[in-house]
Amino acid sequence: MSTTARTLAATSLLLALAAPLAEAAELRAFDATYRASYNNMAADASMSLKSNGQNRWTYTMNVQNALVRLTRSAELDAAGERLRPLSNREDLNLIVRRRNWQGRYDWTSRQARWSGDVKADRQGPIALQAGDVDGMTLNLAIVQDALASRPMRYRLVERGKTTPMTFNISGRESLTVSGKPTPAMRVVSNDGDTTLWIAEGIPVPVRIQKREDDGDTIDLSLQSIR
Repeated sequence: MSTTARTLAATSLLLALAAPLAEAAELRAFDATYRASYNNMAADASMSLKSNGQNRWTYTMNVQNALVRLTRSAELDAAGERLRPLSNREDLNLIVRRRNWQGRYDWTSRQARWSGDVKADRQGPIALQAGDVDGMTLNLAIVQDALASRPMRYRLVERGKTTPMTFNISGRESLTVSGKPTPAMRVVSNDGDTTLWIAEGIPVPVRIQKREDDGDTIDLSLQSIR
């Protein structure tokens, strides 16, 4: 996968649902748009969360510029104390090629498997543990846990591998949202490469920054939400 594709795919770890502190465990449907910059090249981003009934939700994200279009979607189970991924799909359309990946998380057999453009040794199964997340579910869990003052430690299970991840609150600052100063909580990953800002009363991050190992950067700012 190209550096551009890796960076845009990583944004799926960041586009998250937030809820007010008193209702941090509850999901709410929304449609949101962002202004994005990838290495100073403009891009558009949008995301939505919709209820399917019976504590099932569909979470979708799109990022597009002149070079690439990335679409990710996931079905989540919100019936228990922790959000659980049930399935996900990623479609990456580059100028010269297309790729896609699908994941299935079977909590009855406690196994996850992958198909599509996945190497044979990454198709699984991987044994699931309580609290495991995929990239999309991780987005929601980070913001919920930050607002509820819970530890932000996760095991990311995606594309045939597991990755431990930790996030910490590093301070508070005021950001401008829709022309208004807004107090925001700054949350940073343990490696320092991912930063997002969360504000009470706004059900999405108000700003997101990501830095790759090779120096590529992406910056997203919330534009509208309904």
